[in-house]
Amino acid sequence: MLQSKMVEIGVGLFVALGLAALFMLAMKVSNLAAFTGDATYQVIVRFENIGGLKVRSPVTMAGVRVGRVKAIDFDDTTYQAVVTLGIEERFRRIPADTTASIFTSGLLGEQYVALDAGGEEEYLGEGSEILLSQSALILEQVIGQFLFSKAAEGPAEASVSEEGPGATGEESGWGGFPDPFSP
Repeated sequence: MLQSKMVEIGVGLFVALGLAALFMLAMKVSNLAAFTGDATYQVIVRFENIGGLKVRSPVTMAGVRVGRVKAIDFDDTTYQAVVTLGIEERFRRIPADTTASIFTSGLLGEQYVALDAGGEEEYLGEGSEILLSQSALILEQVIGQFLFSKAAEGPAEASVSEEGPGATGEESGWGGFPDPFSP
């Protein structure tokens, strides 16, 4: 009897630990685990298009997470997205001429803001604005531009004369090489 009670308690503890591990994994995947209370300072960046960037998306520099996106707003006078970044206090020496870009981690991954350090000796501080930014690359726009440029080129012109290939000494349909099927 005592043996079965110990087994039940052990199984219960194992299940409780498993549920806690699943909860921690869910929080880590959804970026909700960032409630550490670390002190941050706010930096503003303006983008033409933020794509799928979300609040709590990572802010990285040289591949290291230095903060998170705190807020996303729209400026109706400049028609730009205004993104507020929360940079951790321990990263106080980020040059003022730093550039910000929006990238995607992996093929279908989440989007994040990547900072590229400049060379200025002044540093970003509370309320600073990053002036140089590169918007998100939208896959649909890239495909549309590619298809539009191909359509603008028009159909390829045939290099074969009316009399047939090789009749006038022009290039044949084989890119200037002799036709292997002609006698």
